[in-house]
Amino acid sequence: MALARSLAVGLVGLDGHLVEVEADISTGLPAFVLVGLPDASLHEAKDRVRAAAANSGFPLPQQRITVNLSPATLPKNGSGFDLAVAVAVLTAAGVLPPEASAEAVHLGELGLDGSVRAVDGVLPAVLAAARAGVRRVVVPEASAEEAALVPGVSVRAVRWLAQLVADYRGDPPLELPDPPRTFTPPQPRRPGAVRDLADVVGQPEARFALEVAAAGAHHLLMNGPPGAGKTMLAARLPGLLPDLDEEAALEVTAVHSVAGTLRGRAGTALITRPPYEDPHHTASVASVVGGGSGVPRPGAASRAHRGVLFLDEAPEFEARVLDALRQPLEQGELVLHRARGTARYPARFQLVLAANPCPCGRSTGKGLDCTCSSQARRRYAAKLSGPLLDRVDVQLQVQAVTRAEVAEGGAGETSAVVAARVAAARAVQEERLRRHGIRTNGDLRGPVLRGPLRLPPAVTTDLDRALDRGVLTLRGVDRVLRVAWTVADLRGADAPGRDDVGRALALRGTPAAGAAA
Repeated sequence: MALARSLAVGLVGLDGHLVEVEADISTGLPAFVLVGLPDASLHEAKDRVRAAAANSGFPLPQQRITVNLSPATLPKNGSGFDLAVAVAVLTAAGVLPPEASAEAVHLGELGLDGSVRAVDGVLPAVLAAARAGVRRVVVPEASAEEAALVPGVSVRAVRWLAQLVADYRGDPPLELPDPPRTFTPPQPRRPGAVRDLADVVGQPEARFALEVAAAGAHHLLMNGPPGAGKTMLAARLPGLLPDLDEEAALEVTAVHSVAGTLRGRAGTALITRPPYEDPHHTASVASVVGGGSGVPRPGAASRAHRGVLFLDEAPEFEARVLDALRQPLEQGELVLHRARGTARYPARFQLVLAANPCPCGRSTGKGLDCTCSSQARRRYAAKLSGPLLDRVDVQLQVQAVTRAEVAEGGAGETSAVVAARVAAARAVQEERLRRHGIRTNGDLRGPVLRGPLRLPPAVTTDLDRALDRGVLTLRGVDRVLRVAWTVADLRGADAPGRDDVGRALALRGTPAAGAAA
């Protein structure tokens, strides 16, 4: 047979597109031509396929081989097309029967010895295949567990190209050795033990603010001197959040599959706990929001989807990095435009910022032992722009732990106790907000807050005065109302009262807004 087809999937962001791999073998000078907008790594597939086929006992004919990846206008990248290209070419050469592989998607990279190696993005690729009506997929054995997360799809796992050929031809199963170990870039690993909130000494106000942030999915800023416990508190926020539901777990796992962080992951491939990302303050825009040459890849903001993005020493980050977070904070996704295509990645995370009061960190409000000039303090504080801070619901001044709190000893509430209250508050929110298409107070918008959830004037008196005096913007008012609803949910009230609004104002950093008017 001179012309044959197989199927693969091309990913642009998390969006998968079914790709038809066409192979034609014709007379002429020996050549292997690959067309259809491949990138450099995919263009090299012709050499990998030729060597893998020969070392599997099926050398390709010394003729002109043309492989087309359709649609030709879709950018295609990565080595995951190797297996589909090999199947199409071997079918065109008459090695494989055409009916065996025509309706299956093939994903995998080929080694020169014919081994089939794992690739990134298997989960979103199989999801795209299922949506396109494909019910059979062939993946590397190392990616089988990830592919099996998609219901309704039959997964065939292979370790060698020769193994797949024997299967398609109906030959007896081959006795093949294990493939050689391949190098996998090291991935960051989080400690297995849960970090408990009981480890935090003192800080009752900060602990309550953390509970409110967890219950309502609110963004949080903690400003205070070094050693006050800001990083400890932030690291314990994921332990207060409920498990991801099935839809969110698949979405999060798909992002991490594209990012390549699932390789070598212990246990099941499905991520069921909210992720936690804490990039260093030297991180670039591309590493935080995503980027790279060709089709952009997800950054820390997308890897933190449905979880926590913690920026320690936030004023030390480049202003461009911080301002780039304003889009996902509002829209819950990142849209990255590049010359070869536009990629969309979900990025609905909880942002947690930690900052010192000044560059030296010793300013405690009275300026004791602080060596910073007033100009240096203003410049340092200005690194967190007003538009960014306006999008942060809870803005807390964390005080240094006192000797009395240390002497008092006695651990505070554990993460499990607080997480139970958080789960109960989230259940109330989900029931109340289901008709508005949202699940947490942190997603509430102005039209809903000033419409179906509008509070009586007697409750919002202090808030209205803060708006009149210019202490808060209209966006800031909406943020305070979100927090007020969460405070009310935590205490089991049907709606916020004036005290709840006042407490939300205090958590916003404007405690005297109503009293001073």
